[in-house]
Amino acid sequence: MHGLYLLWWVQEKHVPVAVVAVLLAAGDLAITALEIPTGWLADRFGHRVSLIAGSLTQAAGMVFCWLGEGVVGLLSAILLVALGDTLRSGADQALLYRSCLALEREPDFQRIESRSRSLQLVALVAFILAGGAIVETWGFAAGWMTEAAVSVVGVAIAWAMREPPPGVGESAGDAATSADARSSPLSTLNVDTFLRLIAPAALLGATTGAMAFVAQTSGETDPGRMTMLVAVITLAEAIGAAVAARLAPSVRSQMVLGGLGATVAIAGLALPASFVPAVIALSCLEGVVQPLRAAAIQRVAADHVRARAASVASACDKAAATIALVVAGSVPRLR
Repeated sequence: MHGLYLLWWVQEKHVPVAVVAVLLAAGDLAITALEIPTGWLADRFGHRVSLIAGSLTQAAGMVFCWLGEGVVGLLSAILLVALGDTLRSGADQALLYRSCLALEREPDFQRIESRSRSLQLVALVAFILAGGAIVETWGFAAGWMTEAAVSVVGVAIAWAMREPPPGVGESAGDAATSADARSSPLSTLNVDTFLRLIAPAALLGATTGAMAFVAQTSGETDPGRMTMLVAVITLAEAIGAAVAARLAPSVRSQMVLGGLGATVAIAGLALPASFVPAVIALSCLEGVVQPLRAAAIQRVAADHVRARAASVASACDKAAATIALVVAGSVPRLR
């Protein structure tokens, strides 16, 4: 239902467009605010537990999207989805990295993360198309039932996972100081290095999202062309994620990719004819930069702050994207 939820709320549930926009913005703010607390919970009580709780909350959110009525129902659904997303965010990368350490396969983390992200994006395109076909054939109720069922499958998958033993990959020195350091997600990281790790990807993602928003809301086009544009943008990101498996994660690579993204964005804004190709190129670069950043963060984070470190990066992404979308929404539209 990723491509149909706005249609559902506005046309089927009769929620005013302005109200939907405000509530979606509230959901983005909730994600930004919840990222770090839920990252702490994952580090404190277990990454597998956090994934299970996030998938259960996601399933509940899908039911509220389907059965909720009016503004209260929509707000409840949005907040549940936001909570589910943040419970899983960071915990998934931390659990994967610690599992690789436990199996003495740490170099495989980046390859698995890159390929998983690529497959996730390709699957998203397939799910969007499948959701449209289900709704066209059997109606919205069938679409929401399928969405909720898929979320329950996610619960089962998370339940089947295993949590590596505590302290995997943590040195004796880290273990000795971890009790005093648990209060800060950046306690064992160099703050300057961490900021240089997360900022380029956050800015690149925000720029990509804003320019894609402008591309989708400028001028007039038919639904078929718009669907194709969204599919191409998503597939470009998937290709970038696949390429990331062959690159080295580092602060330098993040800075280089961020600078390349800024150059592409400037070119797209300066030359209107190259705007859409620039959006596609930026999406590909975002696909490259995200798995590389995930690997770099996990390699510099101590074992007891892995989920929080990833959650801080995700919170920065969401904050930057929200600001960029507000700016993009005020830009005059051209044909």
